[in-house]
Amino acid sequence: MKRTVLLTSALCVLAVSAQAQDKEVNVVSWGGAYEKSQVEAYNKPFNEATGIKVNMIAADNPATPLKAQVEAKNITGDVFDIETSDAIRLCDEGALVEIDPASLPAAPDGTAAADDFIPGALQDCAVANIFWGTVIAFDSTKFPDGKPSTAADFFDTAKYPGKRGLPKNPKRTLYLALIADGVPAADVYDVLGTPEGVDRAFAKLDTIKKDTVWWEAGAQPVQLLADGEVVMATGYNGRFFDAMVAEGKPFEIIWDGQYMDMDMFVVAKDSPNPEAAMEYLKFATATQQLADQAKWIAYGPARKSSAALVGMYQDGKTEMGPHMPTNPEHMTTAVMDDPEFWADHQAEMSERFNAWLAAS
Repeated sequence: MKRTVLLTSALCVLAVSAQAQDKEVNVVSWGGAYEKSQVEAYNKPFNEATGIKVNMIAADNPATPLKAQVEAKNITGDVFDIETSDAIRLCDEGALVEIDPASLPAAPDGTAAADDFIPGALQDCAVANIFWGTVIAFDSTKFPDGKPSTAADFFDTAKYPGKRGLPKNPKRTLYLALIADGVPAADVYDVLGTPEGVDRAFAKLDTIKKDTVWWEAGAQPVQLLADGEVVMATGYNGRFFDAMVAEGKPFEIIWDGQYMDMDMFVVAKDSPNPEAAMEYLKFATATQQLADQAKWIAYGPARKSSAALVGMYQDGKTEMGPHMPTNPEHMTTAVMDDPEFWADHQAEMSERFNAWLAAS
């Protein structure tokens, strides 16, 4: 009898393991150094813990294939890493699975997830994993007589000559133009919410339009700087950190007027692997996993309980705190993303922006 029970138990374990190995989850993210941080902090330990295979799919903006798959009624991704405004809009459109905060893992001390995540990090259909910043970076070798240090300097091509790199996106250009034009960070959305404010932002962009190289993918501003095509560029702080620390590029970051946002995990309705997708989302947004990601890239964890666990970079010698967008010293002139504003105004701003780009 004992031998029979042991044999039956062993067969059950083998059956469960086989089922896990048959499972997979398709995660659509942003590629590059950011994807690597997710593979190391989330995917490898998730696979080890569950046996579920994680397929990473890179996109310039994961919201784009998500929208296309929803419109085509052919969902091939499971978990998508998207910005907050896209998460809110797609949730309102019924394209995403609603997520109960009570189903998410508590903090190590037992604090419920709803109280442990930073305000705004939990939405009806989305759970944040990181805070990140769009910042200005420059090649320090190009300015031997004095380095730029402010958002206004980015627009001063007389004092700091050379090409600029900007995203082909109104969300991360209009605010910077207003900051550079003297608008306090706290007033940016009030100003941008008026026709006069929009005109003011475009007038400021006019001053560097002929000197601008436009980028569309997160790896591009780093490459533009490295290749010498531009001397300053805005881009994602984690990408610049990776270039500076991991690759030894002579770049420096200007934190003045950084644009802070969150990235959020969402699960598409009618995804091919819904159960595995939800398992992955819960695992990846647990306290330790979010802290572990910060060993690989300079993005701030979305949970309060993760902060104390953030220490050194993977090299064992670089303290991550000073490189985080959430460092208090970097927050004094930061503009926090307003997802409701962009959910309401993205279409009209994009139309105006694209028309401005097309005009000579």
